[in-house]
Amino acid sequence: MGSITTAMCNSFKQELLGGVHDLDTDTLKIALIKASPTDDYGAGTESYDTGTSNGQSLTGGNNDEATATQGTYTAGGQPLDSVTISLSTSAGRAYVDIDNEVFSTLSISADGALIYNASQSNKAIAVFNFGSTVTSTNGDFTVVFPAVGTEGADAVIRIS
Repeated sequence: MGSITTAMCNSFKQELLGGVHDLDTDTLKIALIKASPTDDYGAGTESYDTGTSNGQSLTGGNNDEATATQGTYTAGGQPLDSVTISLSTSAGRAYVDIDNEVFSTLSISADGALIYNASQSNKAIAVFNFGSTVTSTNGDFTVVFPAVGTEGADAVIRIS
């Protein structure tokens, strides 16, 4: 059985410095990871659908993606609605503010989520473990991102 570890993906850090990602204009998506995934997800995750995670070959993003038992959850998740890059000069921190993401009217269970860049060959950005299985029953499944605040210290994507 696999695991989910909250982390910014190592490949994303390297790709960011290499100019691969443009978080202002690229399409960033979030996919839900099912309860008890087969593969490991964390800092070693390289892509939504291929690559490696923590040194193991992944069998494919859709293999561990959550599926709805009622309503429609599209494989690959959905685009993040609002992504804003900001800079706190006083804290010396660049950060990304992401609005909460709502998957509407679903019956679904997930243990975590993967943010990835659909515009750049589905390259992984970050993995999040929800801490336990989260379920919605014929309702909205909402991924809540922390309020960033003025310094960006709580942003899930930040460079200090």
